[in-house]
Amino acid sequence: MPFDFSGKKILVTGASRGIGRLLTNNLSSAGAEVYGLGSNKELLDSLKEECKNVHIVQVNLADWDATRAALEQLPAMDGLVNNAAVSYDWVPSLDASKEVMDKTFAVNVMAPVNVTQVIGKKMVQAGKGGSIVNISSINGLNPMRECMAYNMSKAALDMMTKQFALELGPHNIRVNSVNPTVALTDMGIEFWSEPVKEAKLKGHTPLGRFAEVQECVDPIMYLLSEHSSMVTGTMNPVEGGLLSNISV
Repeated sequence: MPFDFSGKKILVTGASRGIGRLLTNNLSSAGAEVYGLGSNKELLDSLKEECKNVHIVQVNLADWDATRAALEQLPAMDGLVNNAAVSYDWVPSLDASKEVMDKTFAVNVMAPVNVTQVIGKKMVQAGKGGSIVNISSINGLNPMRECMAYNMSKAALDMMTKQFALELGPHNIRVNSVNPTVALTDMGIEFWSEPVKEAKLKGHTPLGRFAEVQECVDPIMYLLSEHSSMVTGTMNPVEGGLLSNISV
């Protein structure tokens, strides 16, 4: 379906790489004025060179106060995509350190809460409605061994989606999650390149493959658009049927 975001302002966190970068490109091509947030200046500068209508917001999302200060300077948005996330080395849950739990939740949970509070208030005040999309994971719906911090953070993000959908719905602001399987970003390819690990997950996936990045971006575009005007508070798995397969 065609997407036209002409005249729309959309903030994308984690815009400098992976899903966020392709999304920023797609939104820009569809006419949106995109505010791309990230922490790496070099990557942000290259993003600005390759996209039209992109404004760069450089800030470390783990810094609550600095993030609020940066976002307060922005105009009211029509859309927000909480895409930025971190994942650290996988360890058995009994060995997961407080440091890793804290660092994971700071970016994967507290940062989206922070960003949504600031941008959501501006949306409410503008009175035009809007759409917020949180990039979660299938790990928020079903656990995967040895990544408790990441799993828990994405489950919390999905509950945040429902909470904000409940409270912002009366303002015509919709909030949804997209929950991908492994996406073939540079980091996804590197992490899942070990043949045994790759074969095991693909073997449990009915479609037998991982997700192309564009296959993750398209549902986000849909949820940001008026094509999904009656959709809010939902989790949207993009996982090739993996969650339907309980075989061992």
